[in-house]
Amino acid sequence: MSDDNPDVSTPTSRTPAGRSVTANVEISPEVVFGLLGTSDVNLRTLEQLLPADIHVRGNQVTLTGTPADVAASERVIAELVELVGRGTPLTPDLVRHSVSMLSEGTAESPADVLSLDIISRRGKTIRPKTLNQKRYVDAIDNHTIVFGLGPAGTGKTYLAMAKAVQALQSKSVNRIILTRPAVEAGERLGFLPGTLSEKIDPYLRPLYDALHDMLDPESIPKLMAAGVIEVAPLAYMRGRAQPLSTRVLTPEGFRPIGDLEVGDEVIASNGAPTEVLGVYPQGFKDIVRVTTQDGASTLCSTDHLWSVYTRSDRRRDKGPRVLTAKEMIGNLRAAHYHRYELPLLSSPVAFDDRPVPLDPYELGLMPETTFVPVEYLYNSAQVRLTVLQGLLDRGGDVVTLAGRGDRLRYVSTSERLRDDVTFLVQSLGGVTLRDDPHVVDIHLPDGLVPFRLACKSEKYSAAGYKAPKRYIDSIDEVGTEEAVCIRVAAEDSLYVTEDFLLTHNTLNDAFIILDEAQNTTGEQMKMFLTRLGFGSKVVVTGDVTQVDLPGGAQSGLMAATRILEGIDDINFSRLTSQDVVRHRLVAHIVDAYGRAEESERDGLRDADRLPGNRAARRAASHGRRS
Repeated sequence: MSDDNPDVSTPTSRTPAGRSVTANVEISPEVVFGLLGTSDVNLRTLEQLLPADIHVRGNQVTLTGTPADVAASERVIAELVELVGRGTPLTPDLVRHSVSMLSEGTAESPADVLSLDIISRRGKTIRPKTLNQKRYVDAIDNHTIVFGLGPAGTGKTYLAMAKAVQALQSKSVNRIILTRPAVEAGERLGFLPGTLSEKIDPYLRPLYDALHDMLDPESIPKLMAAGVIEVAPLAYMRGRAQPLSTRVLTPEGFRPIGDLEVGDEVIASNGAPTEVLGVYPQGFKDIVRVTTQDGASTLCSTDHLWSVYTRSDRRRDKGPRVLTAKEMIGNLRAAHYHRYELPLLSSPVAFDDRPVPLDPYELGLMPETTFVPVEYLYNSAQVRLTVLQGLLDRGGDVVTLAGRGDRLRYVSTSERLRDDVTFLVQSLGGVTLRDDPHVVDIHLPDGLVPFRLACKSEKYSAAGYKAPKRYIDSIDEVGTEEAVCIRVAAEDSLYVTEDFLLTHNTLNDAFIILDEAQNTTGEQMKMFLTRLGFGSKVVVTGDVTQVDLPGGAQSGLMAATRILEGIDDINFSRLTSQDVVRHRLVAHIVDAYGRAEESERDGLRDADRLPGNRAARRAASHGRRS
């Protein structure tokens, strides 16, 4: 009871008629107000929840009841005092959650659970409020993929968002991607009125609201413009793709990406084959042409991913960053320099060795050679280098250009031969500049000797080595085309596309949240999960009792709980009505609906046991088969 009548203590009906004990607990004066709450609101909650009677005078708490009830109540008071002492503001909800935790007999201390700070902003601290929420947060720390399953109001999305912001601020990831399926419009947002932003905002508003709780509002548009935070419906997030006709390099040569199937092989950044693990049709997408300073180019969607280095990255010896094409548009120069450098092949492409009718070096030396036969182009790195040495010994030299230094230059006898020399150089990991129909300036990787003639080789060595570099020079809109994206097994997710450009389509170093995942299809869920890149973390949230998919389609989230359970580094965190942190009525509503649904399932099972019903279903089934 409260201290309204300090001279009288009336036992309540909850005090057992048997042996009763009394315990006095003295607490520090500085935590009394925090423990009792404004107008004793926390004390009144304790009076309702504690198994022992509670009486407070000054800084002394008196507990009366059975020995077991008093001991349990003493532990509650001790935990609450510890919480207040750690600076955690005590509320009636926190009191309820603390009592609930201790009543369950768990080993975890409520003070440890409820004082775990995730992030703080402007005096507001985000922390788990229940034991299951604490376990959910711990699972996000300790696993690559976490499924947060539970009813509305349990903090699934909000806590995941807090962990994402924490990871970004600690530089554990370099981007946050937030997505959810827009099933209310069947993902056909184009049929809704208004701009794209106006169409998607209603579906993404909960994610925006959570972001504004955790970051300075003025910083959010800047982070989104820079691609550090991406918020998009699932249908838009997945659109990183290339047109069907775009050529991708395979061990047998270039093939249209639209012809590739799962199990095929393409060439990775190390020059070796890598398996295609996923092929995902994307429909019609806005397409741009990405062109580099050496004239190489390819087509891709505006959301296609590129692995790039900035001058700062190189200066600090940092790895590449991943940006979409649209993030780089209009930002391709820094002063007079190209801003974004693309990676090159780390080793020559490893085509199979095949027999040739003429020694490769002799072929290159022949003055009547106007092209390089395909069996030499798609051959081992040694054959390709030997052909190139013959060609350069005959038509190449080191030239000195005024104000531009020395260059390795080849003068061809035809445009086709110029293009074949470009192919040889690029397949070995180098780059070429083609400013003239018959002239090629060449930069080869370190260790590849372009000449066999001693006089030219010495001249090349004296000129000093210049490493090949490839920079994005322009990104131009070209229209709309049908596109597809692929996922490859290579560790860095890179594959070789046209002109030996390296690109990729997987999400590396990102914290990715898929919200409302119960409204994904099985194929969408598989597509989403298999896009996981290195250094990334995925949190999937959803409530399997709230599926809104049309036509009775099975939820991809429900399928995932069945298919992925037990896989190492994937965690399923389940929250219940006891973890609801909204109005207390929400928990009662969730429980009430749960009981009603269970009762309905029981009724269906009882009806199923009736002989007449079983016979009718067998007859209906037989009719369908007929």
